[in-house]
This record gives sequence, C-alpha cells and structure tokens, in this order.
Amino acid sequence: MISILMVDDDAQIRQLLGDYLSGFGMSVVTVADGKAMAEALEKSTFDLVILDLMLPGEDGLTLCRKLRADSDIPVLMLTARGEAMDRVVGLELGADDYIVKPFEPRELVARIQTILRRTRGSRETRSDRNEAEFMGWRLNYLMRHLVSPKDLVIPLSNAEFRLLSVFVEHPNRILSREFLLDSARGRDMELFDRSIDILVSRVRQKLNDDSRTPTLIKTVRGEGYLFDAKVTR
Repeated sequence: MISILMVDDDAQIRQLLGDYLSGFGMSVVTVADGKAMAEALEKSTFDLVILDLMLPGEDGLTLCRKLRADSDIPVLMLTARGEAMDRVVGLELGADDYIVKPFEPRELVARIQTILRRTRGSRETRSDRNEAEFMGWRLNYLMRHLVSPKDLVIPLSNAEFRLLSVFVEHPNRILSREFLLDSARGRDMELFDRSIDILVSRVRQKLNDDSRTPTLIKTVRGEGYLFDAKVTR
C-alpha cells in the first residue's frame, strides 16, 4: 500500500483528499503544519509527501528545503495559481512536481503514480552501483554529489543532481527539453521550458564546462542538449 503524508492547513481539503486517495488503495496521514509533519516523519515511513505551499508558521518552501537536507522522499507541492515564482523555487529546492489549486482529485492520483514510478524506477536502476564515471568526473548516487578529476567534492542541489543523472543515463543522445523536464523534474513542459536552460547552465558551471564552447553538455539548436561523454559504471 502506498503511504502518503499530506500537509495542508485546510481541514476540509485534508478530509476530502484523504478520503479520495484512500479509495485508490493509499494510506493517508494528514497534518496541518510543519511541526506535525516532523512528528509524523519521526513516527512513520512514507512513500510521498503532499506539501501545501502556504502554511502557518514555516511555509512549504522552508519545509521542502529541510526535508531535502536529509531525505530523498518524493514531494508533490500544492500551490495557488498566482504563485508561479514560488513553484519554480520549490522545484529548485527539490520538489518532484506541483499541482495548482483548484484541481481534479483524479489528476492528483495520476501525478502521485507518475512520481512514484519515476523515483522507484530510478532507485532500482541504480541499486547495483554507487557511481558513474565520465571524463575523469564521478557522479556519486549515494551521496548525490560530484567528484572532480582532482578528487574535489562538488555539491549538487537536488535539481542539479537529477538533471545530471538523466544526462549520465543517456549519453551521446540528443535529449529534448520536454524529455529533460519530464525525466528530471516531471514538470509542465510549456510553462517551464526555460528553467531547464537555467539548470543546464548551473550544471555546466559545476563541471567547469564553458557555456560558450561546452565540451560535455552541448546545445543542439532547435532540438535540446547532448551529453558528449563515455560513461562507465
């Protein structure tokens, strides 16, 4: 049974969505704020956290940041229509997806299932190895960081780690922005097309890959990006 932790200060939403998700075979624990969320996480293990952006006390962005500091549990954020920038920040902090209120409950179920398929598949794919190597660099899947050819540890944000992992899993192939958005963050392709370009720029900086003449992550005009490296595991 899928175990869900829902954090929302609206008691009616908690009740309605909790009952609805239970009808799809999910076990749902609902809480109203960050303090109760922390207590629930200490007591139980969850497959996914549904986290409202606007909460009393610590908001959803702060809670997402704290959660990502010591956990890779998938996070689905609930946001309002006027919070576009906060949604971008939430994704950069490590949220796996978001859904805009008001929404159809069935869409919430579909997004939960998509996130869990993606995250579980990713974990299974990497379960037999800890690192991937390319051009003298090492991507450590357990510690979620890079190690440079000079053995310097390069920290990665959650979003940077996900994007680089997608490139490493698909070397020497042209990957469209749409594919990268779906694989790395599962987001709306039209609304956040430019966010991938920004994230690619950040990953290039971590790899010391000159954005004007990149040798590792190359831009293929009109098509996307290509990770030009031989990867060994």
